[in-house]
This record gives sequence, structure tokens and C-alpha cells, in this order.
Amino acid sequence: MSSQIFLASSIIVILVISIPTMFLMTSKLGPRNKKHKTKNISYESGVTKSIGSSDGQFSVKFYLVALLFVLFDVEIIFLLPWAVNVRELGFFGLAEMFTFMTLLLAGLIYIYKAKALSWQ
Repeated sequence: MSSQIFLASSIIVILVISIPTMFLMTSKLGPRNKKHKTKNISYESGVTKSIGSSDGQFSVKFYLVALLFVLFDVEIIFLLPWAVNVRELGFFGLAEMFTFMTLLLAGLIYIYKAKALSWQ
């Protein structure tokens, strides 16, 4: 037991010494970036002056559609292992997948009835 305590304490001591040392070495030995006027200007496809402010507000619908896309896209990922192993899973695997697809369809119907995807 004492060898494990010695090993754990030596790892902690090494980390406590090496991490601040690495930060100090990178700040002292690393390159210095000088602040230039041209470096702080925004650049977008050759346009040197940006139009409008960058803190504009977006509708929540954009985030909702993106979230729903990611949700249903991840659910599609679960279909690939099932499709590969459909013969080994047999009838039980088929019933589970139909249950899974029914739940996905119920969620899609709920989203449609809640008008979450309407843009008006």
C-alpha cells in the first residue's frame, strides 16, 4: 500500500511542478505578438469595413431547427448498427426497431403539430 501512496504523491508533485514551469517557459520563450492596427480590423472576403454590428439577434427558430436536425440526425446513427445486425437480432430486434421508429415518428408528429418548424 505504501508503494501506491508513494507513486500517487510523486505523480502529484511532478504535475504541480511541471505545469506551472511549462506555462512560465512558454510565456518567456514564446514569440511576442505586436498589436497592429491592421491586425485588429475584421476581414470578410475582401471587405475592409464591416457593415452593421456583430451583436445582432437571431430568431429562436434558427436554433430550434438546428437542434431538431442534430437530434434526428443522431437518431439515424442508431439505425446503422441495427441494419448491420438485423439477421442476428431476429424478431425481437425487429420489434425493438419498430418501437424506436414509432417513438421517432411520434416526436416528429408532435413537432409538426406544435408548429415548431413554421416560419411565420
